Amino acid sequence: MTGAKRKKKSMLWSKMHTLQCEDIIQWCRRRLPILDWASHYNLKENLLPDTVSGMMLALQQVTQGLAFAVLSSVHPVFGLYGSLFPAIIYAIFGMGRHVATGTFALTSLISANAVERIVPQNIQNLTTQSNTSVLGLSDFEMQRIRVAAAVSFLGGVIQVAMFVLQLGSATFIVTEPVISAMTTGAATHVVTSQVKYLLGIKMPYISGPLGFFYIYAYVFENIKSVRLEALLLSLLSIVVLVLVKELNEQFKRKIKVVLPVDLVLIIAASFACYCTNMENTYGLEVVGHIPQGIPSPRAPPMSILSAVITEAFGVALVGYVASLALAQGSAKKFKYSIDDNQEFLAHGLSNIVSSFFFCIPSAAAMGRTAGLYSTGAKTQVACLISCIFVLIVIYAIGPLLYWLPMCVLASIIVVGLKGMLIQFRDLKKYWNVDKIDWGIWVSTYVFTICFAANVGLLFGVVCTIAIVIGRFPRAMTLSIKNMKEMEFKVKTEMESETLQQVKIISINNPLVFLNAKKFYTDLMNIIQKENACNQPLDDISKCEQNTLLNSLSNGNCNEEALQSCPNEKNSLILDCSGFTFFDYSGVSMLVEVYMDCKGRNVDVLLAHCTASLIKAMKYYGNLDSEKPIFFESVSAAISHIHANKNLSKLNDHSEV
Repeated sequence: MTGAKRKKKSMLWSKMHTLQCEDIIQWCRRRLPILDWASHYNLKENLLPDTVSGMMLALQQVTQGLAFAVLSSVHPVFGLYGSLFPAIIYAIFGMGRHVATGTFALTSLISANAVERIVPQNIQNLTTQSNTSVLGLSDFEMQRIRVAAAVSFLGGVIQVAMFVLQLGSATFIVTEPVISAMTTGAATHVVTSQVKYLLGIKMPYISGPLGFFYIYAYVFENIKSVRLEALLLSLLSIVVLVLVKELNEQFKRKIKVVLPVDLVLIIAASFACYCTNMENTYGLEVVGHIPQGIPSPRAPPMSILSAVITEAFGVALVGYVASLALAQGSAKKFKYSIDDNQEFLAHGLSNIVSSFFFCIPSAAAMGRTAGLYSTGAKTQVACLISCIFVLIVIYAIGPLLYWLPMCVLASIIVVGLKGMLIQFRDLKKYWNVDKIDWGIWVSTYVFTICFAANVGLLFGVVCTIAIVIGRFPRAMTLSIKNMKEMEFKVKTEMESETLQQVKIISINNPLVFLNAKKFYTDLMNIIQKENACNQPLDDISKCEQNTLLNSLSNGNCNEEALQSCPNEKNSLILDCSGFTFFDYSGVSMLVEVYMDCKGRNVDVLLAHCTASLIKAMKYYGNLDSEKPIFFESVSAAISHIHANKNLSKLNDHSEV
């Protein structure tokens, strides 16, 4: 008896031990995505494109690192560190395979507020000019980077706290129009902050509410102080950058490697400035001394965390929202999935760890991510390879950048923001799809311009929620269909063979950003479940009972699904009579359903559509113009399916 108990106990313990090991392995794979994709990495197919992409990405990381460090009001060398450490951490913990993390214009602009407030420029004359033991930089420069590192550290802590609270699932409230307007407004702020370098004038740091307008007022008041040499060099740099990048974009299919115009411009401008001594002859401001090497890690000052909490929240929210939008876009483009909460952890750890190495706040940038797309990157190995080249710059090439004119660096920043600035074109899209989203875009942009990116983001989210709450109570619920009448019409008008191919789903509620993802998930589950079924129905009565699937409330469908023939082409009819209103996210999801079903060999037909829905879907998506999609009623849609069935049979007989 005792032996049996011991044997039973040992078996139970071995099962618990096995479960614990499996849980630990599964948890590690979930929280360390690099373990998942690295084990399946194909060296033969992926290493070469990742290497080429990594080299091109390193050029962007170096130039943007120098530029965004200046934007963050710290020494340019700290931008090189910010291009190195966050990329390594994100490659380990991040799920976006085509997301390039590093210095970011919006987070740099936010952290600059804290730097200029706590360590203003006028303190430089009061502090001692003796060099510190860290890289030979002055006490003033080290005080400034410590403030920026504190913002990065606290912002990362906030992001990790949001990961612990599982707030990634709440990011659906940040809609595409809000993100587009916020990033466009912030990009406008960044361009404005570079005006003093583009024009070569001395300007005090201006921030706060309406600071955008005060900057331009100061420029017009001191228009006589503009240096013609800096203005001409800025214009020449912008023209060259835009022209060459447009040519690269047009001929990227014919040429395997695009011309690194940023690097060519930096080398040419630095060489010209060195040969002509522009710094002393024309008074052009240059980057200055870039120290070699990486300093030993040091904890950011904890005593000033309470003073930078506002900027830390701005960095945490704005950086995460902009990065998540890029990660979701890349996942959708290359057909893989990401976890919103895991992205909180990845970016939070990137900011926390990097703050110990004198880094400014980091996030993913649109220009670098688009560069990975265009150069054919496959995985995060491209970002890790770029880190190797950034290290080479830090230890060997950095001092050669002394003569780089600041106006050229500012030109690189401005042209690099083109992807964000051209989002103004989205206004036409929102106007044609949903005018309320158009109003949200405009108001969010105005708030971002007048105040700051985090204020604009908060306003856009609150405004979106308030509008949805105001619209939902007025939404009409779907009236209950006369089931017997519909079954009678189907039975008398259709053959059982054709009827087995039809699924009718009734949408009961508005389709907006709140329920768009759930609607898509449940609809795809029904289709996948039907495709997996291969048992035919016993009689026509079962077919009639399962034909009408009359409940899709907030995307929740009942479990009854039509049992169809696996070898026949299926048809899906969406009854939109209860589709009272929609927004841009709802229309985009409906078009995505149509395209995915088309790829699954399922025809989608929409009945009882309003004129505004038909107009929005035709404007948004590339719908099939050869086949009718919209019908006045469900019966009309079924008749169309029946007619196509008879036509296909007639064609088969004629071929025979």
